[in-house]
Amino acid sequence: MAMAGLYRRVLPSPPAIDFSSTEGKKLFVEAIQGGTMVGFFKLISYFQTQSEPAYCGLASLAMVLNALAIDPGRKWKGPWRWFDESMLDCCEPLEKVKSTGISFGKVVCLAHCAGAKVKAFRSNHSTIDDFRKYVMECSASEDCHVISSYHRGTFEQTGEGHFSPIGGYHAGKDMALILDVARFKYPPHWVPLTLLWEAMNTLDKSSGHHRGFMLISRLHRAPALLYTLSCKHESWASTAKYLVEDVPVLLGLGDVADVKNVLSVVFKSLPSNFAEFIKWIAEVRRQEDGGQSLSEEEKGRLAVKEEVLKQVQELGLYKHVTEFLSSKSSCCQGMKSFSNEESLPSIAANICCQGAGLMEGNCRSSVAYSCAETGLKCIRANGDNSVTVISGKVVNGNDEQQVDVLVPSSQTEVSCSGSCPSSYKVLYPASNDVLTALLLALPPETWSGIKNEKLLQEIRRLVSTDNLPTLLQEEVLHLRGQLLVLKRCKDNKVEEELGAPIF
Repeated sequence: MAMAGLYRRVLPSPPAIDFSSTEGKKLFVEAIQGGTMVGFFKLISYFQTQSEPAYCGLASLAMVLNALAIDPGRKWKGPWRWFDESMLDCCEPLEKVKSTGISFGKVVCLAHCAGAKVKAFRSNHSTIDDFRKYVMECSASEDCHVISSYHRGTFEQTGEGHFSPIGGYHAGKDMALILDVARFKYPPHWVPLTLLWEAMNTLDKSSGHHRGFMLISRLHRAPALLYTLSCKHESWASTAKYLVEDVPVLLGLGDVADVKNVLSVVFKSLPSNFAEFIKWIAEVRRQEDGGQSLSEEEKGRLAVKEEVLKQVQELGLYKHVTEFLSSKSSCCQGMKSFSNEESLPSIAANICCQGAGLMEGNCRSSVAYSCAETGLKCIRANGDNSVTVISGKVVNGNDEQQVDVLVPSSQTEVSCSGSCPSSYKVLYPASNDVLTALLLALPPETWSGIKNEKLLQEIRRLVSTDNLPTLLQEEVLHLRGQLLVLKRCKDNKVEEELGAPIF
């Protein structure tokens, strides 16, 4: 019986030139000689076909993230950490993407959430000369790749909006190589750059905004050192709106007289599950992977986390937050999930379960996991000072795992070896420093509604990032960028100014 369906399409040529054709090969060789095919080899090593008809944005992004060797920080399948379309779900549910596709702004948001540095440009905020310059620069480098959002109709191809990476550029012919991720439909092909610009300079009917292009590269450091904002939990959208929009209004309505009043206004109406929005980042490993010493990589990451924690705890704002959380004023809606009496073993038990879930590829929930036992101990960092470790036995049905959590800490008594004695005191990340970091990350205009001029100046001094140590300043500015991008993603307003980085 005949099988209904489609097997590929004939590539309309002109205007496109099939990459594998005689002319396409000639263009390729000439572009290599011209030095504008450097990025091609990384991209082609990770070239993939979108797994769903509407997954072109996800496939393009996964391909570029893998080409840039950005570690997703969680498992794909088996023991392997790898970007796959199924893992790019923090800004839009996959089922929705599968049925309706994804907007330009949401792909920008996804790239940010995945830990990449992004510069995004809508065609109405850019020019063809700028586009050509960026295509040339990225095509001559392995450290940056361009994803284009365009309308297929401009090339006489079937379909409408589409995403694909640009694999190279031919300066003499002014042509760009599109590595079409819908390989079941069209092969990679060269197109005139002027025509590609025309295809990008169109409106996306679903969003009402222009299409455009984005430059994806690696951050100079990890996307977060100690703190991160989560857009996995269902409450993230209301929390981002509350912090960016509602708090400034509330501060303007009230007659706040001192710092404690300001903190009360900010925290008294927090959305439910607020504690799921901002987290401190712990290192988790199976015991068989680590042993009784730390690798140089683990030592480096933990040392940086501990330095950030120390810098937070030395701030004047931290002291105000600590006093507020210890007072009766903090016993209000939204603060119930932030107890100041958190137990390190109980926190670590939860993290052990989360870590076991991540290592098994279950990134969504740790419900199936239980931590049978935890213990606090110290291990030597290859001859250096001891570090704090929580060891836990995690049970999932008949499966047991021994998991270590490397806790960023500020040790206030002498270091120890072996098991930690009961007198050993550790200052680890808790509510006061997490909330301090979040307050620092709020946009500067948050506080402008405070009517008391003397108090306004004091608050601005406490939350100013200008004189923060470099590590903490980078951490806070990254959190602020996360917060603003999440807010724009929530409102579908990722409207970037020309050249504005979106992290």
